[in-house]
Amino acid sequence: MAPAATCFDESLPNLPKDGRPPITSYTPSMWGDAFTSFSLDDKVQKKYAEAIQELKQQARSMLMTKGSTTIEKLILIDTLERLGVGYHFEQEIEDQLREIFFFQSQDKDQDNYDLFATALQFRLLRQHRYSVSCDVFNKFKDDGGKFEETLTGDAKGLLSLYEASNVRVHGEDILEDAVAFTTHHLNRMVQELEPQLQCQVKRALEQPVYRGVPRLEARHYISFYERNQSKNEILLKLAKLDFNYLQNIYKKELHDLSRWWNELDLVSKLPYARDRLVEGFFWGTTFHFQPQHSYARIAITKSVAMLTIMDDTYDNYATVEEADLFTEILEKWDINELDRLPDYMKIIYKFILNLFEDYEVEAAKQGKLFAVPYATEAVKEIAKAYNRHTQWFLGGQMPTYEEYIVNTVVTSCIYVFLTVGVPGLKSASKESIDWLMSEPNKALIASTRICRHANDIGSDERESRGGNIPTAVDCYMKQYGVSKEETVDKFNELFENAWKDFNTEWSTEISIVSKDMMEQLLNYARVAEVNYKNGRDAYADPQNLAGEIVAIFMDPIVI
Repeated sequence: MAPAATCFDESLPNLPKDGRPPITSYTPSMWGDAFTSFSLDDKVQKKYAEAIQELKQQARSMLMTKGSTTIEKLILIDTLERLGVGYHFEQEIEDQLREIFFFQSQDKDQDNYDLFATALQFRLLRQHRYSVSCDVFNKFKDDGGKFEETLTGDAKGLLSLYEASNVRVHGEDILEDAVAFTTHHLNRMVQELEPQLQCQVKRALEQPVYRGVPRLEARHYISFYERNQSKNEILLKLAKLDFNYLQNIYKKELHDLSRWWNELDLVSKLPYARDRLVEGFFWGTTFHFQPQHSYARIAITKSVAMLTIMDDTYDNYATVEEADLFTEILEKWDINELDRLPDYMKIIYKFILNLFEDYEVEAAKQGKLFAVPYATEAVKEIAKAYNRHTQWFLGGQMPTYEEYIVNTVVTSCIYVFLTVGVPGLKSASKESIDWLMSEPNKALIASTRICRHANDIGSDERESRGGNIPTAVDCYMKQYGVSKEETVDKFNELFENAWKDFNTEWSTEISIVSKDMMEQLLNYARVAEVNYKNGRDAYADPQNLAGEIVAIFMDPIVI
């Protein structure tokens, strides 16, 4: 794969430089030809599939065993899901949790549940969209309203409570207290814990499981579980085989995507844009990791590549006049308008139209033509939003922070991501897209703001071009007369509030139409957190995401 240039390249000699924004230097793709040489061994995959099928039957038998206690069922469900194989048993897990939820008032053992069991049941039910009360934790408080001192030595219970606190919603003061309480005591004791639990605690403090990328968390948990003396060998082997089986599918998809990307050669033609195909596939895999969702993963990855080029064109190269013209012509969606564009924009315009010609063909094959107008309109709208951003900042205007944040609901790319994958999703319907586009869609807004508030911190330095271009941080500082440090603190607060907003909708928006879309919105928030957490911008600087990509897409698990 040809390396991306890090600044303006002489391959575009006829383009005027006057009036262009200060160009950000991006590092080239770090993956080279890592995936182009991969060849899927069908015999190995068949062997994996046969072994997985046999182990699934044994695991299903465990799940359906009569006479198990509620806590035994919960531990098994949690183990299956955290090992990354819960998707094989979706209906069985739902049946079990539904029964636990509706009969919890009759379960006399629950009054005697310790902190670990109480928190585990609470988290699993919330994660599966059951509305359960945080009052179950009141029994662990003393007369002064604080968590009992006896809990401070219970590492397993504290870890369970910490994970449960991450599914909290607004107004749950006891869970707000739990975050601070568990974080403090887990940090205090972590170095004294036995190795397996120590690693698990460190991972949780770095990335709570509910808010983590599913395949990445599965990889970590397999490692933890392997060192657990009470591990179930059948479940462990199933998880390892399943992980490697899926990884081979991902490698094949990355092989095909890399060849497609190399043939386009947009890296040399548009050297000001980021070359992040593999990182885009990380986003696509987070949205849909299951083997049957290959088309959706690939479609989302291609759309990430397209949107990256559009974003960097508006943000990193085009003049105000060129940005206006491109937005106008994209709105027409007509190849006959091509000659009105500068040469480099002709490349982009043809790329977008060709991509959507292929999309329309596939949508017709799958009986999903209803999605095409929504997807094309989403691209037009994001172009307008990118252009609005260009007009503000290159045109010398400073929007209010509220104006800026409204625009970012569109520039978050969520509408494009959720519509381009529709042909590959059997359950997707026109009703589900109508729900997505409904206003105000509180779940969607919350999901995009999780991304936005994390991104605004992580990408501030890059987007400011060394202080030459105003950013979201600048907008907030100017409008509210606060320091950068205070602004960053506020954005972190807004980020946590957005998660609570989303969790509220997750537990209350349970219509059949929106179920799949809600899961995608959750996964969008997860991948955004992982990319932008702790003030990093892992999409702009791929070194920040290299470990995750190697773990999911490159290194198999030793069986």
